[in-house]
Amino acid sequence: MTLTADRPADRPAADAKPAGRPVKVRLRGESSPLATVLSHGTLIVASLIALFPVLYIAYISLGPDDMDYLHPAKIMDKATLANYGRVLGDTGFLTWFGNSAIVAGGTTLIGVLIAATTGYAVSRMRFPGYRPLMWALLVTQMFPIAVLIVPMYYILSSVQMLDSYTGLILVYSTTTVPYCAWLLKGYFDTIPVEIDEAGRVDGLSPFGAFWRLVLPLARPGLAVAAFYSFLTAWGEVAFASTFMLSSSKYTLAVGLASFVSEHDHQWQLMAATSVLIAIPAAVVFYLVQRHLVTGLTAGAAKS
Repeated sequence: MTLTADRPADRPAADAKPAGRPVKVRLRGESSPLATVLSHGTLIVASLIALFPVLYIAYISLGPDDMDYLHPAKIMDKATLANYGRVLGDTGFLTWFGNSAIVAGGTTLIGVLIAATTGYAVSRMRFPGYRPLMWALLVTQMFPIAVLIVPMYYILSSVQMLDSYTGLILVYSTTTVPYCAWLLKGYFDTIPVEIDEAGRVDGLSPFGAFWRLVLPLARPGLAVAAFYSFLTAWGEVAFASTFMLSSSKYTLAVGLASFVSEHDHQWQLMAATSVLIAIPAAVVFYLVQRHLVTGLTAGAAKS
Protein backbone atom coordinates (compact mmCIF):
# COMPACT_ATOMS: atom_id res chain seq x y z
CA MET A 1 0.00 0.00 0.00
CA THR A 2 1.49 3.31 -1.09
CA LEU A 3 1.08 6.40 1.05
CA THR A 4 0.90 9.71 -0.77
CA ALA A 5 1.36 13.11 0.85
CA ASP A 6 -1.46 15.59 0.62
CA ARG A 7 -0.78 18.49 -1.69
CA PRO A 8 -0.52 21.93 -0.05
CA ALA A 9 -3.62 23.02 -1.87
CA ASP A 10 -5.59 20.16 -0.34
CA ARG A 11 -5.17 21.30 3.28
CA PRO A 12 -4.93 24.73 4.89
CA ALA A 13 -1.70 25.78 6.47
CA ALA A 14 -1.57 25.41 10.24
CA ASP A 15 -0.55 29.01 10.79
CA ALA A 16 -3.01 30.59 8.36
CA LYS A 17 -5.08 33.47 9.82
CA PRO A 18 -8.69 34.08 8.88
CA ALA A 19 -9.24 36.93 6.47
CA GLY A 20 -10.36 40.21 8.03
CA ARG A 21 -9.36 43.79 8.71
CA PRO A 22 -5.58 44.22 8.93
CA VAL A 23 -4.22 44.80 12.40
CA LYS A 24 -2.58 48.22 12.76
CA VAL A 25 0.79 47.99 14.41
CA ARG A 26 1.76 51.02 16.52
CA LEU A 27 5.23 52.25 15.76
CA ARG A 28 7.73 52.91 18.50
CA GLY A 29 7.22 56.42 19.88
CA GLU A 30 3.74 56.73 18.38
CA SER A 31 1.12 57.85 20.89
CA SER A 32 -2.18 56.12 21.34
CA PRO A 33 -5.38 57.97 20.35
CA LEU A 34 -6.24 58.50 24.02
CA ALA A 35 -2.80 59.95 24.79
CA THR A 36 -3.08 62.25 21.77
CA VAL A 37 -6.47 63.54 22.87
CA LEU A 38 -5.24 64.10 26.44
CA SER A 39 -2.09 65.92 25.33
CA HIS A 40 -3.98 68.18 22.93
CA GLY A 41 -6.63 68.87 25.55
CA THR A 42 -3.97 69.80 28.10
CA LEU A 43 -2.28 72.14 25.62
CA ILE A 44 -5.60 73.81 24.78
CA VAL A 45 -6.42 74.35 28.46
CA ALA A 46 -2.92 75.73 29.14
CA SER A 47 -3.22 78.09 26.16
CA LEU A 48 -6.57 79.37 27.37
CA ILE A 49 -5.16 79.97 30.85
CA ALA A 50 -2.23 81.90 29.36
CA LEU A 51 -4.43 83.95 27.02
CA PHE A 52 -7.18 84.77 29.51
CA PRO A 53 -5.41 87.67 31.30
CA VAL A 54 -4.46 89.26 27.97
CA LEU A 55 -7.95 88.92 26.55
CA TYR A 56 -9.50 90.18 29.78
CA ILE A 57 -7.33 93.32 29.77
CA ALA A 58 -8.25 93.94 26.13
CA TYR A 59 -11.92 93.49 27.02
CA ILE A 60 -11.70 95.87 30.02
CA SER A 61 -10.08 98.49 27.77
CA LEU A 62 -13.34 98.73 25.81
CA GLY A 63 -15.31 99.98 28.81
CA PRO A 64 -15.87 103.76 28.78
CA ASP A 65 -16.19 104.26 32.56
CA ASP A 66 -13.67 104.02 35.40
CA MET A 67 -15.61 101.37 37.31
CA ASP A 68 -16.50 99.12 34.40
CA TYR A 69 -13.92 96.58 35.51
CA LEU A 70 -16.20 95.82 38.48
CA HIS A 71 -19.07 94.88 36.14
CA PRO A 72 -17.41 93.32 33.08
CA ALA A 73 -20.66 91.78 31.82
CA LYS A 74 -22.06 95.26 31.11
CA ILE A 75 -19.13 96.32 28.93
CA MET A 76 -20.39 94.40 25.90
CA ASP A 77 -23.44 96.67 25.55
CA LYS A 78 -21.38 99.87 25.53
CA ALA A 79 -18.00 98.75 24.17
CA THR A 80 -16.03 101.54 22.52
CA LEU A 81 -12.53 102.36 21.29
CA ALA A 82 -12.65 105.83 22.83
CA ASN A 83 -10.09 104.88 25.49
CA TYR A 84 -7.47 104.25 22.82
CA GLY A 85 -8.19 107.66 21.31
CA ARG A 86 -7.78 109.34 24.70
CA VAL A 87 -4.52 107.51 25.37
CA LEU A 88 -3.03 108.43 22.00
CA GLY A 89 -4.32 112.01 21.92
CA ASP A 90 -4.69 113.28 25.49
CA THR A 91 -1.76 111.65 27.31
CA GLY A 92 2.00 111.47 26.86
CA PHE A 93 1.81 108.01 25.33
CA LEU A 94 3.64 108.93 22.12
CA THR A 95 6.46 110.53 24.13
CA TRP A 96 6.67 107.50 26.38
CA PHE A 97 6.65 105.24 23.33
CA GLY A 98 9.53 107.15 21.75
CA ASN A 99 11.54 107.02 24.97
CA SER A 100 10.97 103.28 25.33
CA ALA A 101 11.90 102.70 21.68
CA ILE A 102 15.19 104.56 22.15
CA VAL A 103 16.05 102.74 25.37
CA ALA A 104 14.97 99.29 24.19
CA GLY A 105 16.67 99.67 20.82
CA GLY A 106 19.91 100.90 22.37
CA THR A 107 19.88 98.14 24.96
CA THR A 108 19.29 95.49 22.32
CA LEU A 109 22.06 96.78 20.06
CA ILE A 110 24.70 97.34 22.74
CA GLY A 111 23.75 94.31 24.83
CA VAL A 112 23.80 91.85 21.93
CA LEU A 113 27.05 93.28 20.52
CA ILE A 114 28.89 93.02 23.85
CA ALA A 115 27.39 89.62 24.66
CA ALA A 116 28.27 88.23 21.21
CA THR A 117 31.90 89.34 21.37
CA THR A 118 32.22 88.13 24.96
CA GLY A 119 30.64 84.74 24.24
CA TYR A 120 32.76 84.28 21.11
CA ALA A 121 36.00 85.17 22.92
CA VAL A 122 35.31 82.72 25.75
CA SER A 123 34.20 80.01 23.31
CA ARG A 124 37.20 80.25 20.96
CA MET A 125 40.08 81.69 22.98
CA ARG A 126 41.87 80.56 26.10
CA PHE A 127 43.23 83.59 27.91
CA PRO A 128 44.14 84.04 31.57
CA GLY A 129 40.98 84.53 33.59
CA TYR A 130 38.42 83.42 31.01
CA ARG A 131 36.77 81.02 33.44
CA PRO A 132 36.56 83.56 36.29
CA LEU A 133 35.09 86.00 33.77
CA MET A 134 32.18 83.71 32.96
CA TRP A 135 31.65 82.89 36.62
CA ALA A 136 31.64 86.61 37.41
CA LEU A 137 28.96 87.14 34.77
CA LEU A 138 26.94 84.33 36.31
CA VAL A 139 27.29 85.71 39.84
CA THR A 140 25.97 89.11 38.78
CA GLN A 141 22.66 87.45 37.92
CA MET A 142 22.22 86.44 41.57
CA PHE A 143 21.69 89.98 42.87
CA PRO A 144 18.08 91.26 42.95
CA ILE A 145 17.20 94.59 41.39
CA ALA A 146 16.45 96.19 44.77
CA VAL A 147 20.06 95.65 45.86
CA LEU A 148 21.48 97.19 42.68
CA ILE A 149 19.39 100.38 42.58
CA VAL A 150 21.32 102.32 45.25
CA PRO A 151 24.88 101.67 43.99
CA MET A 152 23.84 102.23 40.38
CA TYR A 153 22.12 105.48 41.34
CA TYR A 154 25.33 106.64 43.01
CA ILE A 155 27.43 105.68 39.98
CA LEU A 156 25.13 107.40 37.49
CA SER A 157 24.97 110.49 39.67
CA SER A 158 28.78 110.69 39.92
CA VAL A 159 29.20 110.50 36.13
CA GLN A 160 26.32 112.90 35.39
CA MET A 161 24.16 110.27 33.65
CA LEU A 162 21.01 110.46 35.73
CA ASP A 163 17.88 111.25 33.74
CA SER A 164 19.57 110.30 30.47
CA TYR A 165 18.91 107.66 27.86
CA THR A 166 22.56 106.62 27.82
CA GLY A 167 22.63 105.96 31.55
CA LEU A 168 19.48 103.85 31.48
CA ILE A 169 20.72 101.90 28.43
CA LEU A 170 23.98 101.10 30.22
CA VAL A 171 22.08 100.00 33.32
CA TYR A 172 19.88 97.67 31.29
CA SER A 173 22.91 96.34 29.42
CA THR A 174 24.50 95.31 32.71
CA THR A 175 21.49 93.09 33.37
CA THR A 176 21.16 91.61 29.88
CA VAL A 177 24.82 91.02 28.92
CA PRO A 178 25.59 88.30 31.53
CA TYR A 179 22.69 86.06 30.51
CA CYS A 180 23.14 86.71 26.78
CA ALA A 181 26.90 86.07 26.99
CA TRP A 182 26.30 82.65 28.54
CA LEU A 183 23.62 81.89 25.98
CA LEU A 184 25.76 82.87 22.98
CA LYS A 185 28.84 81.15 24.39
CA GLY A 186 26.91 77.89 24.42
CA TYR A 187 25.70 78.53 20.87
CA PHE A 188 29.17 79.39 19.55
CA ASP A 189 30.41 76.09 21.03
CA THR A 190 28.13 74.26 18.60
CA ILE A 191 29.69 75.98 15.55
CA PRO A 192 32.76 74.04 14.31
CA VAL A 193 36.12 75.73 14.88
CA GLU A 194 37.13 74.66 11.37
CA ILE A 195 34.96 77.49 9.99
CA ASP A 196 37.13 80.06 11.75
CA GLU A 197 40.30 78.34 10.57
CA ALA A 198 39.06 78.24 6.99
CA GLY A 199 38.35 81.97 7.13
CA ARG A 200 41.83 82.73 8.37
CA VAL A 201 43.33 80.60 5.61
CA ASP A 202 41.41 82.77 3.15
CA GLY A 203 42.96 85.88 4.66
CA LEU A 204 40.35 86.99 7.18
CA SER A 205 41.37 88.44 10.52
CA PRO A 206 39.97 86.87 13.69
CA PHE A 207 37.35 89.64 13.88
CA GLY A 208 36.64 89.25 10.15
CA ALA A 209 36.01 85.53 10.60
CA PHE A 210 33.75 86.27 13.55
CA TRP A 211 31.82 88.99 11.72
CA ARG A 212 31.50 87.43 8.27
CA LEU A 213 31.39 83.69 8.99
CA VAL A 214 30.36 82.92 12.56
CA LEU A 215 27.72 85.58 13.21
CA PRO A 216 25.56 84.62 10.18
CA LEU A 217 25.53 81.04 11.47
CA ALA A 218 24.59 82.24 14.96
CA ARG A 219 21.39 84.02 13.92
CA PRO A 220 19.10 81.85 16.08
CA GLY A 221 21.18 82.54 19.17
CA LEU A 222 21.39 86.24 18.35
CA ALA A 223 17.61 86.33 17.91
CA VAL A 224 17.08 84.92 21.39
CA ALA A 225 19.56 87.39 22.90
CA ALA A 226 17.95 90.32 21.06
CA PHE A 227 14.46 89.31 22.13
CA TYR A 228 15.50 88.94 25.76
CA SER A 229 17.30 92.30 25.74
CA PHE A 230 14.36 94.05 24.10
CA LEU A 231 11.80 92.69 26.56
CA THR A 232 14.02 93.51 29.53
CA ALA A 233 14.25 97.18 28.53
CA TRP A 234 10.69 97.47 27.17
CA GLY A 235 8.79 96.48 30.29
CA GLU A 236 11.17 97.30 33.15
CA VAL A 237 9.85 99.66 35.84
CA ALA A 238 12.17 99.84 38.86
CA PHE A 239 15.28 101.24 37.17
CA ALA A 240 13.35 103.52 34.82
CA SER A 241 11.24 105.09 37.59
CA THR A 242 14.36 105.68 39.73
CA PHE A 243 16.85 106.97 37.17
CA MET A 244 14.53 108.94 34.84
CA LEU A 245 13.56 111.97 36.91
CA SER A 246 11.72 114.22 34.44
CA SER A 247 8.31 113.32 33.07
CA SER A 248 9.52 113.95 29.51
CA LYS A 249 11.92 111.00 29.90
CA TYR A 250 9.37 108.51 31.20
CA THR A 251 9.22 105.16 29.48
CA LEU A 252 5.97 103.33 28.81
CA ALA A 253 6.11 101.24 31.96
CA VAL A 254 6.63 104.33 34.12
CA GLY A 255 4.02 106.37 32.26
CA LEU A 256 1.52 103.58 32.76
CA ALA A 257 1.70 104.13 36.52
CA SER A 258 0.63 107.78 36.09
CA PHE A 259 -2.95 106.65 35.48
CA VAL A 260 -3.25 105.56 39.11
CA SER A 261 -2.68 107.96 41.99
CA GLU A 262 -3.79 108.24 45.60
CA HIS A 263 -7.01 110.07 44.72
CA ASP A 264 -7.67 109.02 41.15
CA HIS A 265 -7.56 105.84 39.13
CA GLN A 266 -8.29 105.36 35.46
CA TRP A 267 -8.29 101.62 34.99
CA GLN A 268 -9.82 101.74 31.53
CA LEU A 269 -7.00 103.98 30.26
CA MET A 270 -4.43 101.77 31.94
CA ALA A 271 -5.92 98.72 30.24
CA ALA A 272 -5.88 100.43 26.84
CA THR A 273 -2.27 101.51 27.37
CA SER A 274 -1.31 97.97 28.37
CA VAL A 275 -2.70 96.62 25.11
CA LEU A 276 -0.79 99.25 23.11
CA ILE A 277 2.41 98.43 25.01
CA ALA A 278 2.03 94.73 24.25
CA ILE A 279 1.72 95.24 20.48
CA PRO A 280 5.41 96.08 19.78
CA ALA A 281 6.54 93.18 21.94
CA ALA A 282 4.23 90.86 20.01
CA VAL A 283 5.60 92.18 16.71
CA VAL A 284 9.20 91.57 17.81
CA PHE A 285 8.25 88.08 18.96
CA TYR A 286 6.65 87.36 15.58
CA LEU A 287 9.78 88.49 13.75
CA VAL A 288 12.15 86.28 15.76
CA GLN A 289 9.89 83.39 16.76
CA ARG A 290 11.19 81.02 14.08
CA HIS A 291 14.67 81.32 15.61
CA LEU A 292 13.69 81.12 19.28
CA VAL A 293 13.39 77.36 19.71
CA THR A 294 16.51 76.68 17.64
CA GLY A 295 18.51 79.27 19.53
CA LEU A 296 17.44 78.10 22.96
CA THR A 297 17.99 74.40 22.33
CA ALA A 298 21.27 74.82 20.45
CA GLY A 299 22.60 77.23 23.03
CA ALA A 300 21.88 74.71 25.77
CA ALA A 301 23.51 71.80 23.95
CA LYS A 302 27.02 72.62 25.15
CA SER A 303 28.31 74.84 27.92
